[in-house]
Amino acid sequence: MRALFAGARVYWRLFKPMSMGVKVMMIQDDQALLVKHSYKPGWYFPGGGIKKKESVETAARREAMEEVGATLGALELFGIYSNLQGPTSDHITVLLCKEFELNGRSDAEIAEVRFFPLDNLPDDIADGTRRRIEAYCNGRHQADIGDW
Repeated sequence: MRALFAGARVYWRLFKPMSMGVKVMMIQDDQALLVKHSYKPGWYFPGGGIKKKESVETAARREAMEEVGATLGALELFGIYSNLQGPTSDHITVLLCKEFELNGRSDAEIAEVRFFPLDNLPDDIADGTRRRIEAYCNGRHQADIGDW
């Protein structure tokens, strides 16, 4: 999986210099649902790329089902962020979901799915994911625009 991910990054750099993605901040009982991918280290929100002719909401629901087997309830815009540091211009929409059901299934790209208390996040959580959870905990629930 790591080799495929590295190859995909080269492809994106050459043929897709801009990407649009979605992440779902899934919070229940003061815990965040995070995933660990099989191809890169760290903990992240479930999510992925938005396909051609797919809405942000549809992509979020599809990615949540694929990655963690979740059926999502109401979604709320949390923010839109940009990562311009890498070889591509990445634009990520983060949606907040507090109502969801898990069916226990995930796809092969997910190595682990786990809930973490908002006040006890893992040391190897991705920086952008940590910053979004901190913003949520600090009461910044209105839609935000900024750097990932």
